[in-house]
Amino acid sequence: MSGLVDALAILAVAVLVITRQLGTRRMDADRRWWLLPAVLVFLALREPALLDPHHRTASALLLTAELLIGAAIGLGWAWTTTLWRTPDGVLWSRTTRTGVAVWTVGIALRAALFGVGAVLGLRQDTSALLLALAVTLLIRSGALVHRARSLGPVIEKGAAYGDGLPRSVKKEPV
Repeated sequence: MSGLVDALAILAVAVLVITRQLGTRRMDADRRWWLLPAVLVFLALREPALLDPHHRTASALLLTAELLIGAAIGLGWAWTTTLWRTPDGVLWSRTTRTGVAVWTVGIALRAALFGVGAVLGLRQDTSALLLALAVTLLIRSGALVHRARSLGPVIEKGAAYGDGLPRSVKKEPV
């Protein structure tokens, strides 16, 4: 049952992330960008058998390769995402075609790693994939937040009627 739950979680996160990133999207650099990766790490580490107990070294090497590929995908995806700030100070992002290619290559590399694990006779669980997906999202989100903050501060809008008045002062009815 846990494998089914993990597979559904992976599918749901992949669909959510990919559909949200393929279009132009308003970005908030101060939101909790680390929350989804934290949930994925929790789901991955709740299973005690992250490594194959009979092939610990090979399994650890495969997991390390999976995490490194996840980190590379996260960095590549962040670098290929276009960020811009409109004159009113709103931050926008869009994944480019190169970003989609980064994802495609990453999926192919992960499939190749799964094949290597199968050839070596390793018991592979979805926990490693969840952990690598968490690393991908965490690095991508962190890099985008860093890039967004380097674009400069949000431009403040002009003063509105009543700005700067004490709260006890009431505005005139119109």
